[in-house]
Amino acid sequence: MTAPTSARRRTPSPERIGILLMPQFSFAGLGALLDPLFIINWLAQEPRFQWQLLGSDASIAASNGVPLSVDTDWPAPTELDSVFVLASFETKTHTGDKRIAMWLRHCAAAGVELGGIEMGTEVLAAAGVLDDQRVAVHWDNLEGFRELYPRIQATSDLYTIAGQRLSCAGGTAVLDMVLAWLTPRVESPYMEELRNHLLERRQRKGDTEQLAAAPEHHVETSAQLRKVIRAMRRTIENPLPAPELAALVGLSARQLERRFKAELGVTPIRYYLWLRINRAHRLLQQTDLSVAEVASCAGFGSLEHFSRAYRKFFGCAPSDDRLQSRDAPVLPVRYLPHQR
Repeated sequence: MTAPTSARRRTPSPERIGILLMPQFSFAGLGALLDPLFIINWLAQEPRFQWQLLGSDASIAASNGVPLSVDTDWPAPTELDSVFVLASFETKTHTGDKRIAMWLRHCAAAGVELGGIEMGTEVLAAAGVLDDQRVAVHWDNLEGFRELYPRIQATSDLYTIAGQRLSCAGGTAVLDMVLAWLTPRVESPYMEELRNHLLERRQRKGDTEQLAAAPEHHVETSAQLRKVIRAMRRTIENPLPAPELAALVGLSARQLERRFKAELGVTPIRYYLWLRINRAHRLLQQTDLSVAEVASCAGFGSLEHFSRAYRKFFGCAPSDDRLQSRDAPVLPVRYLPHQR
């Protein structure tokens, strides 16, 4: 298939894009970024977009282990129109890289459009080029990001596009963001044909909320449980006793326990602990807060109690879980609450 002849035009010069890859970036995210650009070039039969893969080492391995050759001699900012940064695991080990930060700041000063995909947004944040911006952060990293970068408005949006800054939470939302980014750049017949080739007729809006699968968003979850779970999330640092949670929805503690078991298969106390342990897990891996500070943020008054609970869920001491990597402990599926 080709786009209608009436849509053809000759661009003065292709849009120049630098793609900075951090070790263990998402291979799928890179594909969602590059495939639409390639297809537009192919349909137009001219190079509307040119891109260059960049990295600190000559070969960068994705999180799935696939290595890619990249350029270590990065272009001057004046040679680029846009830069996208892709990162996923072990981001914390790269946010202090002075070369990366300086280059990104020079790009910002030169008016280069900057975009972060998944934890690439944190690399931009660490470089100081996102202050006062609204950005989309993956739900699994949102709490840690907010702790580290209070001057940035981190949200659970799928993606954001504002002025010269873009951000994307990752996953399938990368394609949504790229389609939205391309729309003002590419004629509508090409965009229609692009969607046909991608077999993608939908395009979610950037402010679509993440975590639609959480129990408080399920239509099957009763209004009473949704209210209680929202209260649990608000009070993780100072957990409420079961009778107070039950009173919020006009139930006794026993009635609330029966309702939780019927709908989620766990007691409310167990679910509350799951929320708290998960917050601790993220803060330990994503921030430099001390173990004692993390315990406090997760509502544990005793460091010993926190360590015991953490070992039970993750099989290791909190002090041994300080980096979000492929090899880091993951919460076993058997501990996850399930909608019945």
